[in-house]
Amino acid sequence: MVNTSNKEYLTKTKQKELVTELNQLKTVERKAIAEKLDYARGLGDLSENAEYHDARDQQSDLETKIEHIENILNIAEIVTVKKSDTIILGSKVTIQKSGGNADINYELVGSAEADMLAQKLSHESPLGQAMLGKAVGDAISLETPNGTLKYKIKKLA
Repeated sequence: MVNTSNKEYLTKTKQKELVTELNQLKTVERKAIAEKLDYARGLGDLSENAEYHDARDQQSDLETKIEHIENILNIAEIVTVKKSDTIILGSKVTIQKSGGNADINYELVGSAEADMLAQKLSHESPLGQAMLGKAVGDAISLETPNGTLKYKIKKLA
């Protein structure tokens, strides 16, 4: 079922990655699970056949993943990075925590592409929402369960 109430924002690179993954899941993975199911059916009584039930669970998980990726691709809007004086989706931002010396770099991306290890921050995260529309030199305050965090926008690309 396609969710049209929300938009997903993807870079062209992430869109290509998802299309490639979807193709892999639909061709290679589906075939591998079908082969497991055929093998397990050949073992006899399906009611007490652990291999069969495991393969069915894998098939269900795979179909759920395929549906999820298809949904993202169906509602996705491709973000084109453009020059802006304020932070927008696709911006690369350098911030500094108040009282700190270290710079923190993020790329502001859609939620489907967020990956903190790759410094890709979702625009829907509290910090991402606080940054949207801000410019170099602006301060950001963010309420957390442990208190208020304050940052300053140092650089925008």
